[in-house]
Amino acid sequence: MTGLMLVASVVAIAQPKVYFTKEITPEALVKIYDALGVKAEGRVAVKISTGEGGNTHYLKPTLIRNLVDKVNGTIVECCTAYPGSRMDKQKHWETIHDHGFDSIFAVDLMDEFGEIRIPVQDKKHLKYNIVGNHLPNYDFMINLAHFKGHAMGGFGGVMKNASIGVASTNGKANIHSVGITTDPVEMWKHIDDQDGFLESMAAAAQAVHNYFGGRVIYINVMNNMSVDCDCDGHPAKPELMDMGIMASLDPVAVDQACLDKVFNYQGKPGDDNKPLIERINRQHGTYITEYAEQIGLGSRKYKLINLDK
Repeated sequence: MTGLMLVASVVAIAQPKVYFTKEITPEALVKIYDALGVKAEGRVAVKISTGEGGNTHYLKPTLIRNLVDKVNGTIVECCTAYPGSRMDKQKHWETIHDHGFDSIFAVDLMDEFGEIRIPVQDKKHLKYNIVGNHLPNYDFMINLAHFKGHAMGGFGGVMKNASIGVASTNGKANIHSVGITTDPVEMWKHIDDQDGFLESMAAAAQAVHNYFGGRVIYINVMNNMSVDCDCDGHPAKPELMDMGIMASLDPVAVDQACLDKVFNYQGKPGDDNKPLIERINRQHGTYITEYAEQIGLGSRKYKLINLDK
């Protein structure tokens, strides 16, 4: 074997695994979790979006119940940085209740009583990441994201769920404004640097990953893929059919695998990937995986393992 062939072989071996199943069921979530081969131990946070009031596309409690029960997890959330049903703590709890989460699971609004700063490795824009002060209560995180479009990020997957999702209200303002302000009112004056925003999200996602010392697993559920996020109370109807579940220990790889799935799909009337692709491209959304790879959060190259075969 030549030196060049040896290098290529080592690179191929180093590629992270991304597991896929087209089945979207409670049983499939447990199956793909088991396939990762890493046991969630200790106090387990399951980070999801509980969905804005009026939204019906979020991951339903009945879908995620088996997985959360298996790991004895706590659903964790943080308040938003825009007016709505989840910026105010009391209204957020009402939304959590209306969507059925607190009747099935233990739920923790991590920034309900305060926030803390955690280090960022990439300081291009952020000096630190601001998260709920309950984050230290957990030893392990299951990042359980709903993959779909997003008005500002282009798409939302595990990296958005780790960055914007784990940040407190002030932390969200810090990310959206590219480190200029922590004021959720002032942030709207500083949202013109799109690539900087995506870079800030990647840096914040890396901060959470590093905080847990890599004790995080990443799962994207590709259903109800509207061009709008679960943070939208009146999202557009999904035009793309459900695709399945992706999971990995590498957040960049699993988001990239979902993007590849959407972009390479042969759409047809009634099952059209074009609106979601247009939304992602409009916001330069794919750049987040490029930048996240540059700062060492993960790899855009991966080995896809189909659990249905």
